[in-house]
Amino acid sequence: MTGYGFASAEDDQRQITVEIKCLNSRYLDLNLRLPRAFSDREMDLRVLLGDRLERGKIVVQVDYLRKSGADLRQTCNEELFIRYYTEYKRLADRVMAPYDSLFQLALSAPEVMQTGLNAMATDEEYTLLKNTTEQALSQCEQFRTAEGKALEEEFTALIQSIRKGLQRTLDLDRIRLEKIREKLKNQVMALMGEEGFDRNRLEQEIIYYAEKLDIREECLRLETHLDYFIKTMKENDSAGKKLSFLVQEIGREINTLGAKANDVSIQQIVVAMKEDLEKIKEQLANVL
Repeated sequence: MTGYGFASAEDDQRQITVEIKCLNSRYLDLNLRLPRAFSDREMDLRVLLGDRLERGKIVVQVDYLRKSGADLRQTCNEELFIRYYTEYKRLADRVMAPYDSLFQLALSAPEVMQTGLNAMATDEEYTLLKNTTEQALSQCEQFRTAEGKALEEEFTALIQSIRKGLQRTLDLDRIRLEKIREKLKNQVMALMGEEGFDRNRLEQEIIYYAEKLDIREECLRLETHLDYFIKTMKENDSAGKKLSFLVQEIGREINTLGAKANDVSIQQIVVAMKEDLEKIKEQLANVL
């Protein structure tokens, strides 16, 4: 489900901001962008975010700034600086290049100059990060809840539309078998004449075809799946995967109904029900 959350905290010592963006996805795809100071706490944050958000393509951006002057003091890794400078000087000798810029080049080499910002965060700082993240998560969950209510209303309307199609199918089915019976009888009589066939045999054949074309069992299962879909939507637990399985079962019953009905009017209703079902499928990726 889509969602957005933002929270920040600031005092005399530090400033932190947490921004969460969620897009639709069937699985959890978490991109966590942490300052280096919190790198050792990454797994803890991933567990917290995964437990709360569950599904979606999620980007979490954490920005952290220490304001203390002592923390911002730069230090030089002298051993690393000498190693860089010696190597650059050796390469300069190989190509007979001047040494003018070697000092600045070695000084700007990776990890030579370090600040207090590179130090690992304290427990107090992590607690601040966790609290700020939970505030952003709460805001994101409110966003998702609002979207979820809108989806519930849409799904309910689509399920009711399928249910109306099912009811129209049942109404048509009451006269469908009688039409099939008359059609078969007329075709046989036209082919063989009034006295050219066994009426008992004809009735047996009509019963056989009627049983093959009977859709009452499919209609009953479809109605049961529709009821269970509505019930599952109202559960407090995450139901996205269960709803996906139910949609597959609903689609199977609709397809079987259309194949067995062998009736133009019913097949038109089946097409409309499939269209409603596809709309549900498109939105199910948004459901936790």
